[in-house]
Amino acid sequence: MRSRPRSSHSGFTLIELLVVIAIIAILVSLLLPAVQQAREAARRTSCRNNLRQLGLALHNYLDVQGRFPISMASDVATGQNTGGGEWSVQARILPFLEQSNLYNSLDLSRSYEDPANADVAPLKIPILLCPSDPNDRSRTSGGQAVHYPLCYGFNGGTWQVWDNASRKSGDGAFAPNTALQPRDFTDGLSNTLHFSEVRAFTPYNRDGGAGTPAIPAAAVEVESLIAAGGSTKSETGHTEWVDGRVHQTGFTVTLGPNANVAIPGGIRPLDGDYTSCREDKSCIGPTFAAVTSRSWHTGIVQSLLADGSTRSISENIDLRVWRNLGQRNDGNVIGEF
Repeated sequence: MRSRPRSSHSGFTLIELLVVIAIIAILVSLLLPAVQQAREAARRTSCRNNLRQLGLALHNYLDVQGRFPISMASDVATGQNTGGGEWSVQARILPFLEQSNLYNSLDLSRSYEDPANADVAPLKIPILLCPSDPNDRSRTSGGQAVHYPLCYGFNGGTWQVWDNASRKSGDGAFAPNTALQPRDFTDGLSNTLHFSEVRAFTPYNRDGGAGTPAIPAAAVEVESLIAAGGSTKSETGHTEWVDGRVHQTGFTVTLGPNANVAIPGGIRPLDGDYTSCREDKSCIGPTFAAVTSRSWHTGIVQSLLADGSTRSISENIDLRVWRNLGQRNDGNVIGEF
């Protein structure tokens, strides 16, 4: 009788299967960082494009108005303190950001909290948000959306932003009650910061009145001012795109990019900002502010210069150069940065 051939089935042994799984795991572990880096590079590019659009909007505003917008309008020293006019730079350039319908619905002579401007503050303005910032969300109160944050702040200068009593403005690219023209940038538009990144939902200390005209030399000095008193808000800085005060829609160059400032009780304990006395408020002292430009990009912040160009600026930039970039008319030579 003819014997039937024995059928044989080939397959993986357990050891071979484990080896294949291990190889796949190694390949995934090698590829995942590259994918994440590619995604962050795309987000960083998108962020920079947002700043370019803001630069175009500011220069279109300049072409129409003959000057750049004010950071806000203050009437507290006149005894009126109506709250009107406190709208931000970002709100004032809305028509040049393809938001004409929204802008035309606003009454800038009244507060953004006035019923005439109902439901404006909680609106999301996409171009004001960096895709790398994880806090793209409404600020709520009692379960209701009351404000929306932003990621790009105006340059309020070195340290003194405003004086409620004398109505003297600071040395930055924008100031309360002061609409600057290109001729006011004696250092040159290409040597002056216009906007830079800020982190949404930043903790900050306000209205302690402990600041003096002497500019803090380091973060530890700002931390001492925070510890001296005032009111600490755990996460509400840079959450109101409509508000022209520097702790909401601006920054200063007191400290370098991404500087760590300890703030007790803050949602991010090393992201502390400081404002001695808010602009257009009942406190009569000057507004000294250490409001730091910070980003979620590793090692850099994206910045817009007053000539409309954008730069990725290292967090290790020399503090003197950074401060020179923040001043429109200090007369110092900057060079490459």
